[in-house]
Amino acid sequence: MKPVLVVNSGSSSLKYQLISENRTIKGLIEEIGSDHARLRHDGHEETRAAKDHDDALAWMLEKLEFDELLAVGHRVVHGGTKYTGPTIVDDEVEAGIEELSPLAPLHNPVNLAGIRALRKLLPDVPQVAVFDTAFHATIPAVAATYALPLDLAETHGIRRYGFHGTSCQYVTRRANLDNLIICHLGNGASATAVRDGRSVDTSMGLSPLEGLVMGTRSGDLDPAVPFHLIRAGLDPAAIEDILTKKSGLRGLAGASDMRAVREKAANGDEDAERALDVYAYRIRKYIGAFLAVVPGVQALVFTAGVGENDWRLRAEVCGPLSHLGIELDEDANRAAVGVGEPTSIGTGPIQVLVIPTDEESEIASQAAAVV
Repeated sequence: MKPVLVVNSGSSSLKYQLISENRTIKGLIEEIGSDHARLRHDGHEETRAAKDHDDALAWMLEKLEFDELLAVGHRVVHGGTKYTGPTIVDDEVEAGIEELSPLAPLHNPVNLAGIRALRKLLPDVPQVAVFDTAFHATIPAVAATYALPLDLAETHGIRRYGFHGTSCQYVTRRANLDNLIICHLGNGASATAVRDGRSVDTSMGLSPLEGLVMGTRSGDLDPAVPFHLIRAGLDPAAIEDILTKKSGLRGLAGASDMRAVREKAANGDEDAERALDVYAYRIRKYIGAFLAVVPGVQALVFTAGVGENDWRLRAEVCGPLSHLGIELDEDANRAAVGVGEPTSIGTGPIQVLVIPTDEESEIASQAAAVV
C-alpha cells in the first residue's frame, strides 16, 4: 500500500509521521514563526528560519522520501456535529472547519493552516481531516445537553462534544472489549464511557477545558468563578488564559509536567502532594460516575503519557476503588511502564488495562479507509 502522511499542526509546532507497511518515519518542527525553528527528523536535528506553516511543511517535505502518497491525514480538533467521521477535504469542508473555529479557537485555525498549506504543496494527494470529536458523536442527547435555554444553546452550538476521540477509538479497538472506561491522561486529560463499543459520555465538553485536572487546564469549575473574577477586575481574556494555561497541575503545584510534580512531592512540597491528591480524586470521581452510566463495565483503561507511564498514579486512582471491583496487581502495575502492547494489571472483576495509544496510526488507518 502507498504510504500515508499524518500531520498534526500546533500553534508553533508541527508533528508528522510517514507511515508505510514496513517503516514509520517521525518528525517534529518547533518554534515555527521564528528564524531558529528546530526540526527533529528520524534521529537528525537542524535549525533554520520558518516564518509560517507553509515554510515548515515545505521543510518537512524536503526531508521525506516517497514516490506517491495514498493520502495525508490531518488531526483536526473540532468537527462539531457536522463532521462525524474522516472527511476528504475540499473547499466546502475547509470552509466548514473554519466556521467551527469559535468552538476551538486555539486548535482549529492552526489545524486548518496545515491543511491549506499541504493542499497547495501536494495538490494531487487527497487531504483527509480526522476529527477528535468524531468518536463522541454517538453520545446521547441526555449526556450531551447542558441545562441552558434551548434556543441559546442551539444558536451558539453549546453542547458536550468531547475530545481525545481518535485516541479513544484506537484504544477501544485494541482492548477488543465492548464496555470500557478510558482514562486518557497526558498534558490534556479526559475520561470516556464506552458502551457497546460506542462513546456514551465523556468528561470534556464544549471545549477541552471541562472535566479532569490537567497539566495547565483547570477542569471542572463552578461557572460562577469567572464572574467572580470579572467583578474582582480581571478581563475575560485574562481569565481564559488563567483557566487554560496557568491552572491544573501548574496552578496547584507550580509545574505542569507530572514528573516534575512527583519530584517536588518526593522532596516534601505540600502543594505538590495536594495537587497529586486532587488529580487522582477527580479521576476516581469520574470513574464512579461512569460505572453508573455503563452497565457491565469490562475494563478500566489507562492510556497516554501519564496513564501509560506513571504506575504511582494508577495505584492512587485504583487503590480506593476495590469496593467497586477495581483492584491492582501491584507487581504487574509497576512493571507496566513503557509497554508496547495492551497489558493487564488488575485482579478484580473489572479488568484494569494499560494500552499505549497511537493516534497517528489511527489517523492513518481512517484516512486510508476513506480514500
